[in-house]
Amino acid sequence: MTHLHEEQLDSEQVFKGVLLDVRRDRVRLPDGGESVREYVVHPGAVVVIGVLDDGKLLFENQFRYPLQRDFLELPAGKIDAGEAIETTARRELLEETGYEAGEWRYLGVMHPCIGYSDERIEIFLARQLRKIAEPSLDHNEFLDVLSLSLEEAVLAIREGRLTDAKTVTALFWAEKVLSGAW
Repeated sequence: MTHLHEEQLDSEQVFKGVLLDVRRDRVRLPDGGESVREYVVHPGAVVVIGVLDDGKLLFENQFRYPLQRDFLELPAGKIDAGEAIETTARRELLEETGYEAGEWRYLGVMHPCIGYSDERIEIFLARQLRKIAEPSLDHNEFLDVLSLSLEEAVLAIREGRLTDAKTVTALFWAEKVLSGAW
């Protein structure tokens, strides 16, 4: 532990939903004082950079209720309890796009909301894609599947049309890996 560590003194569950578990903890600060930390416990997720044979990447367009608009995103989804992260990545790619991949590469992890959540998103690159089915979405899930070149995706970021943090981060990785820099 570092000199910046905060020690949990007690913890209270404020809300428990289908996806989110909201906590309020009382902590001892590094200087000996006390404070309150409110945060969301999240099971974690994966994001998949699916590379088609023509070099384009698989994307989804999906309505996101909290912001009341459609978002351009890479395929992603929640890790089920006890599930290996590559299993989650394979499942989500197939369910959301109908594709399976012959080659998988784990790239890294990102933490999208470190100020108020313990969520982690594991990043995968998937190549040798084969369309084997139509998307098999959850009963409450609706999305469109599309493909963009990496250049088109980066332009969408620059123009503010692509603002999803997991997708922006994963595209940073994709740009480095696909160019051979990493």
